[in-house]
Amino acid sequence: MSKTTHLPGGIDHMKAGVGELVFDVTQDQDGGFVAECIGEDVVTEADTWQELRANVMEAVSAFFHDGSPPERIRLHLVRDEVITVT
Repeated sequence: MSKTTHLPGGIDHMKAGVGELVFDVTQDQDGGFVAECIGEDVVTEADTWQELRANVMEAVSAFFHDGSPPERIRLHLVRDEVITVT
């Protein structure tokens, strides 16, 4: 039986070997991206979104080298913006 963790925004993360891994992706001030997996110890970074996708696939493949990889990987772009109200 799979264990599901409910995340904000209706996103569910299913434990390894089941459906989906979710990565929170943030954009650095220099324009690059950092992806951190929720629930597993997988982190990667890249200069572009296309490079990030490839790096996430490579990192997940390495993490699950001796097991079953997830069926899907979700990249959840997190944007934090502060607006000053005058």
